Amino acid sequence: MPYLTSPVVPAGTLARIPQPSLPTGDGLLLRPWQERDAPAVFAAFQDPLMHQWHIKAADSEEEVTGWIIQWRSGWEAEREAQWAVVEAGTGELLGRVALREILLGDGCAEVAYWTVARARGRGVAVRATTTLSRWAFEEIGLHRLELSHATANEASCRVAAKAGFAAEGTRRSALLHPDGWHDMHLHARVRGD
Repeated sequence: MPYLTSPVVPAGTLARIPQPSLPTGDGLLLRPWQERDAPAVFAAFQDPLMHQWHIKAADSEEEVTGWIIQWRSGWEAEREAQWAVVEAGTGELLGRVALREILLGDGCAEVAYWTVARARGRGVAVRATTTLSRWAFEEIGLHRLELSHATANEASCRVAAKAGFAAEGTRRSALLHPDGWHDMHLHARVRGD
């Protein structure tokens, strides 16, 4: 049965090009992950705040190396696109920003991010999310980006608002964390916002 509409973004749009590095224009760079990032990612995941808001833990650098290999393969499969957020001048890892759950045909993806402890409060997540959103809309042609976070995570809610993601509602008891089920705020940006 044929669809009545064409795909928003044709299959192959990501896979046919190398994953780009994206400068924010204000001192940060979003670049593809490298295996040498594993020690810094492992260290970031030892932070108790990461355990509070994320559902994954890192038990070893070898495990994190496996994550990085998986993150890179997500580009070719067009299911996710993950970037290391680094200081442009030094290459120091400050965080991660990603498009997850990419549905090219529907023109949608979910934005996710985290920052290392020493980078919090410096606008890193906002700047990285804004840069990634602009690229996803203007260069790739996505139509809608969603962003979700635990309702109790006020810092993430501020990031979403500052990056132009409008609050759309609450998904009750939507994600199981080690401390129980979390209600999740849903934010979104659509092309033209």
